[in-house]
Amino acid sequence: MTRNAAGVLLSLMLLLLVLGSSGCAASEKKAVADVPRMPAEGLKSRLGDPSLAVIDVRANGDWKESSAKVKGAIREDANSVADWASDYPKDKTIVLYCA
Repeated sequence: MTRNAAGVLLSLMLLLLVLGSSGCAASEKKAVADVPRMPAEGLKSRLGDPSLAVIDVRANGDWKESSAKVKGAIREDANSVADWASDYPKDKTIVLYCA
């Protein structure tokens, strides 16, 4: 992983269902401080783990302009969480990242 990609991972980290205001979280909304976070090294050590789903929710322009992308991450539209949130099993660890 490049230094830039690691920096992106550190700065963008990865919230489980942070997009609660978009309908992604359970009915009980959590404060951002309550949402579990995964440090970059923790994510790096789990890449390729079938129980992990990494979802890149950066805006199209941010994604296209960035050379830092997490290998295996799935691109989803942050504005359409309700359309895709149910596609991911609840027994997986879901990691969302954005710019």
